[in-house]
Amino acid sequence: MRMLLVGGALVVMTSAAMTSSAEADDDDAKGAQKLAQQGRDDYWHCLAREYSRNSNQGLSEQDFGRSVAGACPSERQYYRVTLLDYLTTQYPDIDAGAHLATANRAVQAAQKDIVMAFVKQRPPAK
Repeated sequence: MRMLLVGGALVVMTSAAMTSSAEADDDDAKGAQKLAQQGRDDYWHCLAREYSRNSNQGLSEQDFGRSVAGACPSERQYYRVTLLDYLTTQYPDIDAGAHLATANRAVQAAQKDIVMAFVKQRPPAK
């Protein structure tokens, strides 16, 4: 009888540990997602400031693209790192190199979007 009680207690403790581990994993994923979203927002706000600079008015698309590619280095890196952390948390079985490539594509997409907005807002060439 005593072995049965000990066995039952182990089952309950194991279930509780698994549940709390799953909750902790869920909390980690939510935290990583929140940080990645904050990193994205910070990067976008920095790119928007770059977009709004008066000194960019006369730039060509290529020159503005180069300017954007070099702008906001700390925000860009923070976005890349937090997105990488989120992807690793969400998809732990996928190779880290694939996650890094995805994070790099996200950064490039943000840069491309801001350049396209810049091109669209420019007055037509005379």
